[in-house]
Amino acid sequence: MKLLIEQSLDCKETEIKITCNLMDERLSRLIEQIRLFSFSVTGTKDGVASMIPLEQIFYFDSVENKTYLYVEKDVYQCDKKLYELEQLLKETTFVRISKSCILNAEKVIEVKAQLNGRLEVKLLNLEKVLVSKHYIREFKEKFK
Repeated sequence: MKLLIEQSLDCKETEIKITCNLMDERLSRLIEQIRLFSFSVTGTKDGVASMIPLEQIFYFDSVENKTYLYVEKDVYQCDKKLYELEQLLKETTFVRISKSCILNAEKVIEVKAQLNGRLEVKLLNLEKVLVSKHYIREFKEKFK
């Protein structure tokens, strides 16, 4: 693999161009990472809106028609619905794990099978979330 970097003061926006013969798994994962770093979500906490980079988000959760995003130690309200986020995050490391939760697979450190057929996922911040039976296949796909 060859990496070319061109710097120019005339450049208005950073552009990443990938030229390849065939797309393989390593290249797909690299593209997922690039997409992850090029996208932010607006989160509101205590009346203050902040742009939260995707790579800092552990998961999104929906409770009583409100969407929240969770970072390592904070929770922000998000103005997007889960179905909107699911579409936006389709080609990233995020995966739907239940009707109310979308998880960043990059934040997973441990997965345990539960007796009821669900999976318990431990995250880097030691928080635990559950993957419902219906979403296990999609969850496992992220770890190929």
